[in-house]
Amino acid sequence: MGKTLAEKILSARSGNNARAGDIVIAQVDLVFVQDTTGPLTVRQFQKSGLKKLAKPERTAVFIDHAVPSPTHTLSNDHLVLRRFAGETGAMLSDVGEGVCHQLVAESLARPGDVIVASDSHTVTAGGLGAFATGMGSSDVAVAMGLGKTWFRVPESIRITVAGKFQKGVSAKDLILHLIGRLGADGATYKALEFGGDSIKEISMSQRFTIANMAVEAGAKAGVFPADELTRDYLSEQGRGTDYQPVFPDADAVYEQTMQIDLNNLEPTVAKPHTVDNVALARELKGTKIQQVFIGTCTNGRLDDLEIAAEILKGKKRYSGTRLIVAPASRQVLMASLEKGYLQTLIAAGATVLPPGCGPCLGLHQGALGDEEACLSTSNRNFKGRMGNPRGFVYLGSPATAAATALAGEITDPREVM
Repeated sequence: MGKTLAEKILSARSGNNARAGDIVIAQVDLVFVQDTTGPLTVRQFQKSGLKKLAKPERTAVFIDHAVPSPTHTLSNDHLVLRRFAGETGAMLSDVGEGVCHQLVAESLARPGDVIVASDSHTVTAGGLGAFATGMGSSDVAVAMGLGKTWFRVPESIRITVAGKFQKGVSAKDLILHLIGRLGADGATYKALEFGGDSIKEISMSQRFTIANMAVEAGAKAGVFPADELTRDYLSEQGRGTDYQPVFPDADAVYEQTMQIDLNNLEPTVAKPHTVDNVALARELKGTKIQQVFIGTCTNGRLDDLEIAAEILKGKKRYSGTRLIVAPASRQVLMASLEKGYLQTLIAAGATVLPPGCGPCLGLHQGALGDEEACLSTSNRNFKGRMGNPRGFVYLGSPATAAATALAGEITDPREVM
């Protein structure tokens, strides 16, 4: 009997013949924290009695969620993280470098890795064929000190992809559609494994988007095979030697299999206040939007900004709708400047933020006013997510966001493309 991607990776890292339902102790290849949960993780590490990091060169500290710091309290948290990195030899990514998950994808994650962090969207690295998952601060602190942690090997749900994305449709629409089908808890502690004949139609950037939001269906991980696209991406990042092929076995056993035909997908939006509360963008026409946000670890990559720039080129945002853009990393920022995407967005009326999480968490840089609505390319729309429980957050693709910024109301991007 063959193995799923999750079973293969956890078998390799634990030295056991791991099957769904087994408990294994696996070696951890990368551990990281960020500036909202990181200070707690550091304190737990210090209380644990652990004296040093198991792998300083594979432990990372990211300051990305509230950057530049908006308050002295958060600035003090940043000091805690900088001091910890300096004392332990951990890698430090400071203000302006970008969102942890994007930077992990660009520079640190490798196919076949086990990656843990005190952030639920750690699952993003599954786009590279890693078993990546968020954990609590205490568990992450122990993983930093011991270089290993325990897992219950998750059952896997196979998502088989066929067809091709049509005009105006992208990975964000796919994952919102899937979450709508599964429900917010439909994949709790499962691994969502993506494959099928059309997996090659999904670029690495779009794989990261899909893997990033696997957790919004409750999944422990969202994993893609490490194929030729993965190899090419790593080579482009100057990391070709990090590549190894990672594929499930042909006779792997899945809890269930679901099929998605890309040909039939339409621009999709998640309505407040849950990610599985989905509707087609065309069905929400007329819904007034006061703020549009394009960015985050979900959709702040270069091709996301390219799509938005193509739609907004030579046009102006609706006068009553703010447009905020945040590149996901310094690399994305520099490339988008070189290609002229940010200049186009600024000319259309956008406000560009430094690389980081921006308004996503609601700490600063775009908190909503009472009764205001935002169409965001981020991954969560819970009540109060963007800083105000009296605000409303809708989730959509960069194309839907750009079209909405033009009209001042939720708009199917196919109307303007």
